[in-house]
Amino acid sequence: MPRTPLIAGNWKMYTTPEDARDLARAIRDGAAGVEGVDILVCPPFTSLAAVAEELAGTPLALGAQNMYYEETGAFTGEISPLMLAALGVSSVLVGHSERRQHFGEKNETLNRKVKAALAHGLKPILCVGETLAEREAGASWKEVVRGQVRAGLEGLDAADLGPVAIAYEPVWAIGTGKTATPAAAQEAHAMIREALAETFGAQAAEERRILYGGSVKPDNVRELMAEVDVDGALVGGASLKAETFLPIIKFRA
Repeated sequence: MPRTPLIAGNWKMYTTPEDARDLARAIRDGAAGVEGVDILVCPPFTSLAAVAEELAGTPLALGAQNMYYEETGAFTGEISPLMLAALGVSSVLVGHSERRQHFGEKNETLNRKVKAALAHGLKPILCVGETLAEREAGASWKEVVRGQVRAGLEGLDAADLGPVAIAYEPVWAIGTGKTATPAAAQEAHAMIREALAETFGAQAAEERRILYGGSVKPDNVRELMAEVDVDGALVGGASLKAETFLPIIKFRA
């Protein structure tokens, strides 16, 4: 069964609620009529409610950039899966490289987040990827990525994986303007799918969407999406303007 492409916009720490409304409205209107592509936007927590209102009644989905794994408690500054679900959030990024790099998130913590998301009906997008130093070390980068996949999904079985997507984001390509070549992206995605097959079986691996993230732009998305194991894109900077995000959504046009 063909995998429906997923184009996700990660707005990071940008947009006030008013800015987010304007951006969501422009994307919503510009994406009207697009078929065969799932569209997800992930604004900051403070803009989730505003964007939810703009997307109501449309096929566009609302995602969060992060969450904590407990439902409630004395965890000052954290946001729970219950809170996200109440706002109409359907998906959540888990383990974005910036969370790993700047906030010290470890695989064990991310595994708990994946499980908590699933327990509350949220679709986790587990982010994995190697640093420049790991990439330059040669074959070891593959074990880094495979290890992140295995650890992030530890304790799950094939039946649990239905809502789960993987986002491969080479850290050296995020926000740098550098992009993995389509061939390099395909190599990494195929390796991730192989790692999934080893743990969960060939069918579960074949059904899983694996997104590419790392300086995706209108001028490189078509080549990336042409690769057999690239099932979508996790878009950063180019998702902050409708005029650059919409051409990515419409990569087939």
